[in-house]
Amino acid sequence: MATKLKFSYIARDASGRELKGNIEADSEAEATGRLRQQQLSIVKLTKDGGGFKLSGDLFGNSAPRKASTADLCLFTRQLATMIGAGIPLLESFEILAEQAGDQNKGFGLGLQECADLVRGGTEISEAMTKFPKIFPEIYINMVKAGEASGQLDIILNRLADFLEATESLKREIKSAMTYPIISLILIFGITGYLLVGVVPKFKTMFDSLGAELPAVTLLVLGVSNWLTANILTVFGIIIALVIGYKLAMRTYQGQKIRDTIWLKMPVFGPLFQKVALSRFARTFGTLLSSGVPLLQALEIVASTSGNRVIEETLLETRETVRRGESITTHLTTSWVFPPMVTKMIGIGEKSGALETLLAKISDFYDEQVHAMVKGLTSLIEPIMLMVMGAVVGIIVLAIFYPILQLQSAVRGK
Repeated sequence: MATKLKFSYIARDASGRELKGNIEADSEAEATGRLRQQQLSIVKLTKDGGGFKLSGDLFGNSAPRKASTADLCLFTRQLATMIGAGIPLLESFEILAEQAGDQNKGFGLGLQECADLVRGGTEISEAMTKFPKIFPEIYINMVKAGEASGQLDIILNRLADFLEATESLKREIKSAMTYPIISLILIFGITGYLLVGVVPKFKTMFDSLGAELPAVTLLVLGVSNWLTANILTVFGIIIALVIGYKLAMRTYQGQKIRDTIWLKMPVFGPLFQKVALSRFARTFGTLLSSGVPLLQALEIVASTSGNRVIEETLLETRETVRRGESITTHLTTSWVFPPMVTKMIGIGEKSGALETLLAKISDFYDEQVHAMVKGLTSLIEPIMLMVMGAVVGIIVLAIFYPILQLQSAVRGK
């Protein structure tokens, strides 16, 4: 019979009282399971002769505690359904933790550890703050509002709707950006290969013939010679630009300049602005309808906007509201927020239907984004094909035009 392993543990019971003790088991997993069956929240567990391990790594698993938006959305919807059906919150969490662990180990472990904290007497919203890569700030604040109002299942359903709408918007943007990015990479890759790998071979042939070359051929050969001679310099410049960009993005001012360029750039700028406005309206409306105070909601919307220009505008708006002024007092001075948006927000403030009008703003811009994405996709595809065809065509013409001229000269003789 195998010898049992001995473990020492520190845990908390349902009242939050700290307990210390020893337990024998075949493995850490078995020891953990037996302690949890006793309704204990494990703080630390150590095998005799070994160092302490935090409960987050009890299974010897270092999977990061994080979840995708899709995973979190499914969990939220299921949790709302279970709580609405009368299943206790802690039991619902443990069931969903086990289910989530089958698909995403780190997510499942994070949920189980969150449940352990709740069993030890921690509020669910406070427990969620320990896992920022699973639960974003807006999620935690809405759950806190749901706990305070006693409408957690309703708040969770709103959260699920919000996450689904956000994920749908992300897919729209990805579909709009994927094709042009891939096309540009192909264009640069094919052009670079032709100029460095193909054109120099024809240059040797042209030099041996001693024929007079047309202007387009001389141009392409000149670019090819420069690129071949300076290929390391080109790669060095690209690497330096990437590093410089990364360093700039660590600064607030660098991020603000980037976001300003994104919002003002031709073609894609209006699309990014509509996406930002839709996200602002949906997040703001969801927070207000869930009972989050106005000033706190503005702060959360600013921090989750994903755009420094909008974040700065909303934080300044928060200060004007704190002084007793209207939300629109400062928003009307910002070029990011169109008059339609500020007027609707002003009407919502006066009528007491701000959440409803914010939802309408979000729906309006969602439809605008969908229409723009569809239009851009149909427009970008032929443009990229034309650019790729023009670049390759010029290089092919530069290579074969002198050959055709030489053949014509030989036949004329």
